[in-house]
Amino acid sequence: MANTSRAEIRTAIHQRIRRKVKGDTERPRLAIYRSLNHIYAQVIDDRRGQTLVSASTTEKDLRGNSGGNLEAARRIGQTIAERAIAKGIESVVFDRGGYLYHGRVKALTDAARAAGLNKNEAVAEPEPEAAPPADAEQPSEKKSKKKKKE
Repeated sequence: MANTSRAEIRTAIHQRIRRKVKGDTERPRLAIYRSLNHIYAQVIDDRRGQTLVSASTTEKDLRGNSGGNLEAARRIGQTIAERAIAKGIESVVFDRGGYLYHGRVKALTDAARAAGLNKNEAVAEPEPEAAPPADAEQPSEKKSKKKKKE
């Protein structure tokens, strides 16, 4: 593998995603960018090349103790959903920006869905762990291994 930085790899992944994910007037693209200290979200109409709604942890109203944690991502997700719905946008195409769908990116998306964006998509809820059925019989003794003589 070539010596490339993590940022270059993320950029290549983002370009590959952008070839597939396109936003239009009916269903714009929700793009996410995260840095170490902040997280940014924009709803973009790619046909017109216009940002319709944006939210980030650098805004005074949304600034908290830290912009680089899960709570900040949830705040931004809820805010971007409220602003998009106020503009008449109810459905978006999610663009994770080359980041893994995990942690802050997942928290932002789940908060946006919970606030009413993409109502047809289910919000992921933690599943309770299934207990093993009581009827299942478990052998109490291990079978002894027979040694083969050759």
